[in-house]
Amino acid sequence: MARLTKKRKEAMAKIEPNQTYSVSEASALIKEITNANFDASVDLAVRLNVDPRKANQMVRGVVTLPHGTGKDVKVLALVTPDKEAEATAAGADFVGLDEYLDKIKGGWTDVDVIVTMPSVMGKLGPLGRVLGPRGLMPNPKTGTVTMDVAKAVSDVKAGKIDFKVDKTGIVHAAIGKASFDADKIAGNAHELLTALVKLKPQSSKGVYIKSVFMSSTMSPSIQIDTKKFSEQ
Repeated sequence: MARLTKKRKEAMAKIEPNQTYSVSEASALIKEITNANFDASVDLAVRLNVDPRKANQMVRGVVTLPHGTGKDVKVLALVTPDKEAEATAAGADFVGLDEYLDKIKGGWTDVDVIVTMPSVMGKLGPLGRVLGPRGLMPNPKTGTVTMDVAKAVSDVKAGKIDFKVDKTGIVHAAIGKASFDADKIAGNAHELLTALVKLKPQSSKGVYIKSVFMSSTMSPSIQIDTKKFSEQ
């Protein structure tokens, strides 16, 4: 069994055993227990009372975090020439089409999000094996396949994230950085949790949000009181 480091012990000592915290309390506490020597990511893990194997219980959506993610998101806009200026003006880091399709075929995936147009999706189909496992395949449901390329790019840059329940019924999402003020971390957490509540499948019976944990990179996790967000 691995031995706990001094910093880990100090962090865990600040968390009351078997206690749940409000979102605001957890957001303040996460800053206290984060002692990484870099700007750590703050994450939420939300366990839902759903069976992702059933199509009518799949939970997936998008949310724009009011205070952004704190991450410089690299966006590739795969667009036709008439849309290139629009994508560039909106802040896309890479703009083009065939040359980037060739780069992806060669294994290049040094981006966080790909935005494209409906007419281009046919060309992306053969690249599914490369883009799919990395979560990079554009999808109309997440707003990354659209004719309004400028809005899609600017939304992603402003803090729009997509989330999806995994096969164990948990949604994992990064909601900011440890350098954020506690109220900004709390605001982003509330936004994600509220979005999840709105997406509750009708077929999900009983308590929908079973547990919520907040953590930062390399920190212990803090359990959040779910009463405000749970629905019977």
